[in-house]
Amino acid sequence: MAETRHSFAKHTHEAFGIGFMYAGAQKSASGRGMVEAGAGNIITVNPREVHDGHPIGDGPRGWNMLYFDPALIASAATDLSDATTDQYEFTRPVMDSADVRQYFGALFDAITKGTAQSAKLRREEMLLLMLHHAMVGPGEPTPKSHARTAVAHARIKRAKALLDESPTQSHSLDDLAAATGLSKFQTLRDFTRATGLTPHAYLIQRRIDLARMMIKSGETLADIASSAGFADQSHLNRHFVRAFGLTPGRYARAVRAN
Repeated sequence: MAETRHSFAKHTHEAFGIGFMYAGAQKSASGRGMVEAGAGNIITVNPREVHDGHPIGDGPRGWNMLYFDPALIASAATDLSDATTDQYEFTRPVMDSADVRQYFGALFDAITKGTAQSAKLRREEMLLLMLHHAMVGPGEPTPKSHARTAVAHARIKRAKALLDESPTQSHSLDDLAAATGLSKFQTLRDFTRATGLTPHAYLIQRRIDLARMMIKSGETLADIASSAGFADQSHLNRHFVRAFGLTPGRYARAVRAN
């Protein structure tokens, strides 16, 4: 996260960079020409791409930025292309895409607020979805490599069963892809189509269901948070309120009153 009026001289990074401009505006010379970006835009940079950055106007500009090792992006590219290539490049230095903004925000939140273990599946999901949508320009069709028919429902049922049988464990897209026999991106896409939830969201719902049963049995909230697979009690509270509009404590009092 940065907020500054500083003018950056021409430089490069060894990593892929993608960020969200939340305030102000800037102009920059990039390997893809001179560009301007303002609040609400997504900005990108490829490894070793020469670029600079200068504020527009009198105020500072602010952005949240994420950098990714090229090997990680190559692995994602292999998965997105169904192993036809490990090459990936941001073709647009500035994007105005609601989808990319949405998945960048979710990924930034998962990286900066979640622990490596508790947010692993969420991070994997959001990175693949963000990169997928960053490849597609406004009004462009989805690349043919992604325009596949839905897989047999039985394959997705195997991934669901893995989460249903062990909701308190830490799962990864690698685990789910191994269960379905599909790529990670295909598993993520088809699981979401089949259930209406991403695997991570489905897992959180299963943990909430488990927490509700434990609340009814009279266990303490601290023990419930740990036993149901949440990082801590505040993690349980946040997801419980998001799902039901009341805290686990209020839910527990209502259950006991009945």
